[in-house]
Amino acid sequence: MNFEEMGLAPRLVAKLSEQGIVDPTPIQLKAIPQALEGRDVMGLAQTGTGKTAAFGLPMIEKLNRAGVKPSPKTARGLILAPTRELAKQISDNLRSYTDGSHLKVMLVVGGAGIVAQMKRLERGCDLLVATPGRLMDLQERGAVRLNETQFLVLDEADQMLDLGFIHALRKIATMLPEDRQTMLFSATMPKQMEELSKSYLRDPIKVQVNPPGKAADKIAQSVHFVVKGEKSSLLVKLIGEHREERAIVFGRTKHGCEKLFKFLESRGFAAASIHGNKSQGQRDRAIRAFKSGEIKVLVATDVAARGIDIPDVKHVYNYDLPNVAENYVHRIGRTARAGADGAAIAFCAPDEMGELKDIQKAMKADIPVASGNPWAFEDQPAKKPQRRGGRRPGGNKGGGFGGGKPRSQGGGGKPGGGKPGGGRPGNGRRSKPRRSAA
Repeated sequence: MNFEEMGLAPRLVAKLSEQGIVDPTPIQLKAIPQALEGRDVMGLAQTGTGKTAAFGLPMIEKLNRAGVKPSPKTARGLILAPTRELAKQISDNLRSYTDGSHLKVMLVVGGAGIVAQMKRLERGCDLLVATPGRLMDLQERGAVRLNETQFLVLDEADQMLDLGFIHALRKIATMLPEDRQTMLFSATMPKQMEELSKSYLRDPIKVQVNPPGKAADKIAQSVHFVVKGEKSSLLVKLIGEHREERAIVFGRTKHGCEKLFKFLESRGFAAASIHGNKSQGQRDRAIRAFKSGEIKVLVATDVAARGIDIPDVKHVYNYDLPNVAENYVHRIGRTARAGADGAAIAFCAPDEMGELKDIQKAMKADIPVASGNPWAFEDQPAKKPQRRGGRRPGGNKGGGFGGGKPRSQGGGGKPGGGKPGGGRPGNGRRSKPRRSAA
């Protein structure tokens, strides 16, 4: 079945063809016909499978058929996304689909001037792409009304829950008319998703491409078991073997990513970073430079895990394993996009074995070992807690950048027992990881 056979207008099909979009992807084949019939849709698919067109094309088709202009300060269709990068990517795609039509697409996200956004919203728009926080700010200022919204999309709904947007989403639900069409797309299905779906969807049709938690088949995954102090040296070695290919390096914290970016730059790599401490302008410039090839390495927190759609990213490095197992799938989904091949390389320090086990459990598969031996904690006695102000496990001061050997601690033992199979750094108990703010 092609796009025209699904019920899309020839003009819209021609616009897709101009962009090289000819054959529908599996999620588009399953979702578009149901959406055109007016059904609420719950779509389960990984990033990079063509979800934006799956929900965007039916809305554009219906809005074109209606031929009605939006009222002031209203949006006929609303698309919510968890991050600025993903929201911008969606709005760019929607604008390419609506180019030459009367439909108006608007983007409102944090990190940009709210007064200018309020002014643009005065005339209303056909499709509004927003992050939940900024949408709430605009609504509280009386800049936008959702009582005439006919179409609603929640994209990457699982990450919106993970980022703590559940309360905002509940409030937004009360502002929308009951007589609307809703589409919810997610790559994973956490328990809270059932509650969210009941609040938003009515008798939805479920469409699924890959089982939740399953990575793309063309991603070659591997894991290196390495102490923290040697991660930076290993990263330099691996990236240096593919200097002309694009790579994304994921860290856990904003401070750590900035430090790693500066370290890579000092080693002669064309690199940039994006995280929550960067302004929207800085983040946009970094992504543009990455897309153009001006820089080859992008260091990022999970803020970028679902907001970068660049077909030729060859390598994704999990420098720090994510605290949330499902985020691993989203991170590595930045490679092997649009049917291409890619590699996902994970670094696992002794105190990250728990995260690795959670990731493999979520994927229902083991990640092949590239080097080192799995760290074993169970057979090691618990160590005494460190005194406040003592040296941290993980090597040299400053997070181990520079590739020096890990320093010994208190009793003289190396972190992790000094070798594969060694004990857990610190007191032997797994502390609850801190979630970094994107």
